[in-house]
Amino acid sequence: MARTSHTLSETDRRIAAAMLASPRASWRTVGRVLDISERTVVRRAAPLFHDRTLRATAVRNPVWFPDLIPLALRIRCRPHRIGAIAATLARRPDTVWVDVLGGGDEICTILFLDGPDARNSLLLRDLPATPSVQSWTSHILLRVFPAAFDWSGGLLTEAELTSLRPKGPRPDVGTPATHPVLQPLDHALITALIEDGRASYADLARRADTTPLTARRRLDVLVEGQVVRLATEVDLARLGIRAEALLWITVAPGGLEETGRRLSRHPQVRFASATTGHANLLVAVAAADLDALYHFLNDTIGALPHVTTLEVTPILSGVKRTGLVRPGTLRPSSSDSPGP
Repeated sequence: MARTSHTLSETDRRIAAAMLASPRASWRTVGRVLDISERTVVRRAAPLFHDRTLRATAVRNPVWFPDLIPLALRIRCRPHRIGAIAATLARRPDTVWVDVLGGGDEICTILFLDGPDARNSLLLRDLPATPSVQSWTSHILLRVFPAAFDWSGGLLTEAELTSLRPKGPRPDVGTPATHPVLQPLDHALITALIEDGRASYADLARRADTTPLTARRRLDVLVEGQVVRLATEVDLARLGIRAEALLWITVAPGGLEETGRRLSRHPQVRFASATTGHANLLVAVAAADLDALYHFLNDTIGALPHVTTLEVTPILSGVKRTGLVRPGTLRPSSSDSPGP
């Protein structure tokens, strides 16, 4: 399903890692943090964005959009139809990620559904009406732990990550500490950021019908208030990361916050969220290889005192991440697939 990809050079990988950790970092900042010239950063990074190896975007935080329902679905399908179903899910504008799991007969997708009607239509109409869907489970995302948002694939040191982070306290909880009041222009800014997370302030101002200075100020408010998360999408295999998995963890209720926070800070964890369902913590792990994944499970998960059960589902193919479809992964649409 996925295209064969080639690992980037060490310098390109570190530049890409800086873009993962800080999607709007300036070329000058990236050069300073990585101890290379700004000219080298521009010469290396610009082609990566041009050929869509790197893509910058933004993801809304459902905490600030009460009509959104953040839902993780595990869908078991007939194996010969899984490509068509994954492709149709990826085409939906409300899917944030779509991964093919395990033995090639299961999909995990995260959706930001536009209210109860959209949720009920998907769960009560679309999925039951799809012959190739055999079963599914749904899990509401209760709290996303944001410490993993400056994830760099383990390619940057803690000192380098600290230099890339915005000044001020690092967010540690899923609910923002302050509550900025959203303005009408903010919605236009968010739409523009989703289309291009590195759009210039002049471009953002044009899209939102405001001034570049106001666009910059409002963007700072949106990011610092965790209204949106800036993100960079890249095929992790290009960074030398060959083992991805979703962990469905059951944690004793009193230890959920502590466990979620600790795992979200680990350099191999790219996403962590408390959920409803038989497991109450969903964690996405990216490791260099199977041996590194094994040691993460044994050494990191094994040392957590509140974990009671663990299910590991390897990711075979990432079809959509951070709201962006991976190039070359979509098959022709099929009527035998769930969708609007």
